[in-house]
Amino acid sequence: MKRTFIILLLGMALLLPALPCLADEALDWYLKGNELSRAGEYDAAVDAYLKAIQTNPNATGPFYNMGIAYKKLGQYERAAGAFEAAHRLEPDNLNVRLKLGNVYNLMENWEKAVGHLNYVVHRDPENAEAYGNLGWALYHYNSGPPFKMLVVTSLEKAVRLFEQQGMKEAAQATRDTLEQARQKFGYGPEF
Repeated sequence: MKRTFIILLLGMALLLPALPCLADEALDWYLKGNELSRAGEYDAAVDAYLKAIQTNPNATGPFYNMGIAYKKLGQYERAAGAFEAAHRLEPDNLNVRLKLGNVYNLMENWEKAVGHLNYVVHRDPENAEAYGNLGWALYHYNSGPPFKMLVVTSLEKAVRLFEQQGMKEAAQATRDTLEQARQKFGYGPEF
């Protein structure tokens, strides 16, 4: 028993110096992925993020950025998978939840989009993007009663926030969706 414990301690002592090296390697691959992403080389960025993940599977950043790269490549299922992995590591991370909601909107998985985006708007009430995407998801959600009032109020809030933040194009695009929703649900300009 004593001998096994000593061997175990010796083995751990031999591995400890390698741990910072592995962390450095994971960080190097992560930074390389970021560099490739900035250059628009998303396939190569994904490869770099995968190497970072293989070295350190408990880091959220490589999963998150890999999700962004997959989204840029139009590979929404893979993007969702990467964001879901980041979500498992950090379930309360609002950026991860926002990206998940956005990619689920692109996949027309309205229920999952609503779940993630609703979480974000309740914890970050000034997040225009989350309100806009939540309104969009609710507008298209057909698996239950229509959320008419919630669609309109979410889109109205998004328009106000986008305008306050000086994001005129986003405000106009959301305003267009808001007008479609008002017409669809029989609401006037202000109800």
